[in-house]
Amino acid sequence: MIVNRPVLAVTGLAAEARIASGTGVTTLSGGGDPARLALLLQAALANGAKAVISFGIAGGLQPGLRPGTTIIGRAIDDGDVRTEADAAWTERLSAALPHALVMDLAGVDAAVCGADSKRALHRATRAAAVDMESHIAVRLAAQHGVPFAALRTVADPAERTVPSAAAAGMRADGSVNVAGVLRILSRRPGELPDLIRTAFDARAAFVALLHNRQRLCSLFGFNEPRLEPARDGRFGLPLGVELDVGSFVPLGGSASAEVGTEIP
Repeated sequence: MIVNRPVLAVTGLAAEARIASGTGVTTLSGGGDPARLALLLQAALANGAKAVISFGIAGGLQPGLRPGTTIIGRAIDDGDVRTEADAAWTERLSAALPHALVMDLAGVDAAVCGADSKRALHRATRAAAVDMESHIAVRLAAQHGVPFAALRTVADPAERTVPSAAAAGMRADGSVNVAGVLRILSRRPGELPDLIRTAFDARAAFVALLHNRQRLCSLFGFNEPRLEPARDGRFGLPLGVELDVGSFVPLGGSASAEVGTEIP
């Protein structure tokens, strides 16, 4: 059952949804299935969601963007249509996150993993990063007449190709499929170094996402009190668990590994 809450946070991975969760927020994880995500999003909007935010990690498209770079979506380009985000909401996010870049995002139905593919998509859209949820979220938000915003952190840089083992680890609900990753890795053990590097990139992206989540609070409908680091140096998230960054799966090219959430 989808709970009626004002803000709908649309993610790809379950780990992203756990970061986004909070008072006044409903989360949806697409898990790399655009059709399923659209159905879930339609139901949530019909149930009374008042605003939609695309939230999570993304694959870098603009050269030079390092893992952990924060991007506030100025507009979403799906290859055919460029749809602008809500200007007032975008301005509020930018004021709260002055380190963030306000740039276009690209939305795709299939993961963009290769460096050559990323270059081609950047040339076509001039977008800074790519994910697999924003184009669906902005389209349905527009259809329902509700404001849309996007906040993404770069995982894999534009210059880097995500190893094929990273594309095997996401289930339809956005949770981890470790067995899928290990299956591919057993056939292609040479990918292990790249997979480890991809995991470290994803860690940087998720740590940045956590920092952003801490700073924003009520600006996204995150209405609980400001989060403070716990004594052990980890964020005092209302989740009650350490972040499980999950599988080595790209959302337009990103990856992850189970890591702690220590503040750098």
